[in-house]
Amino acid sequence: MPDSDGYPESWFTADGKTGPTYLPTPCHYPNKQSAATLWYHDHAMGINRINIYAGLAGFYIIEDDMEEQLNLPSGAYDIPLMLQDRSFNADGSLHYPVAHNGTHPVWIQEFFGSVNCVNGVASPYLEVEPRKYRFRLLNASNSRFYHLSMVPSDENGSTTGKPREAPPFYQVGADSGLLPAPLPLHYLIVSPGERFDLVIDFSEHRGKNLAIVNDAPAPYPRGGELVSREVMLFRVTKNLSGKDTSSLPNVLAPFTPLNPDDAVRERFLAISEMERPSDGYTAMGMLDEKHWSDPVTETPKAGSTEIWSFANTTGDIHPIHVHLVKFQVLNRQPFDPASYLQNQKVVFAGAPRAPEANERPAWKDTVKTYPGTITRVIAKFDLPEGTQVTPGTALRYVWHCHMLEHEDNEMMRPYDVIV
Repeated sequence: MPDSDGYPESWFTADGKTGPTYLPTPCHYPNKQSAATLWYHDHAMGINRINIYAGLAGFYIIEDDMEEQLNLPSGAYDIPLMLQDRSFNADGSLHYPVAHNGTHPVWIQEFFGSVNCVNGVASPYLEVEPRKYRFRLLNASNSRFYHLSMVPSDENGSTTGKPREAPPFYQVGADSGLLPAPLPLHYLIVSPGERFDLVIDFSEHRGKNLAIVNDAPAPYPRGGELVSREVMLFRVTKNLSGKDTSSLPNVLAPFTPLNPDDAVRERFLAISEMERPSDGYTAMGMLDEKHWSDPVTETPKAGSTEIWSFANTTGDIHPIHVHLVKFQVLNRQPFDPASYLQNQKVVFAGAPRAPEANERPAWKDTVKTYPGTITRVIAKFDLPEGTQVTPGTALRYVWHCHMLEHEDNEMMRPYDVIV
């Protein structure tokens, strides 16, 4: 239900002040859903970026019997990895910059830290056994995308080889659940808010060191800001504690594609930015050319299926996250942004492209929307199991860019599910 969803205006303070939609009742999460690596974080209006930066984020892992029967690595061999870039003052405290000559005295366009942290540790290492591990990878950074690969290295993390000489990442899950089958990858492009559920088999690399490194431009894909290369190091130096009896099965979870013919409508939703004419500094981002405070325009009916087509008119890749639902990526198609912004006409500039390998198929809740491209997703707006509501009720959720500085500067919109 929306009152347990962390609505941005449901904030409260230690001295008793509250937002206009705050309710004092406890949150309730039925957890009646398929296994998935989820996460939670602060969502307070206008200061989301700062509160998450300060540490208000964590994993929320759902397990089920079907996943348990797959015999994936578990227990001590099932490890969540939260990636966040951070900057530090000389005394070790967190440093978050303010804008100099910006369009607002404190708001910066994006934040890119000088150090990558994993689970709160700067550039860490992990000693592992020569066996299979499951890693639940989350990009919880404010704005940084990661282009990750694993390469042989020395014990200090200096690379000595190429990704093909390291074990592959076997992706077994995406944002909202398991894939139908494992997908071998040698690199990952992870946007803020996305999760990659991976199995890595170190059995052929006893005594070796393997570094996870990043070379994604920042901002992605244009570049111009600091690239933090070192992420973490695996040292395959521990002795086997026992025989590895875990599995990486060829079939993981049943998957039923949503049928576009069942969609009751397709919504075209613009992603745009207002730039300062003098130097191109981003003054504000917008979704569907509307402010947060504008009336709700997305009103899917409960139980209905819709296609949402995100039309990215900017030069950035924006990770778009929709609350409540999980969705499937249908395709991406280049279009003419200028024509769309001028008269809301979609003029395609090429043929549709299939989803990326790790989206084909997958249950997602956050999707990369590329510049000059319409990204289509399909979702069924089911309510949580057991929801008790009165017909005609409007249940309010949000959708937004998951680059936190963008989200806090108008790239977030409410939407209503109509019962």
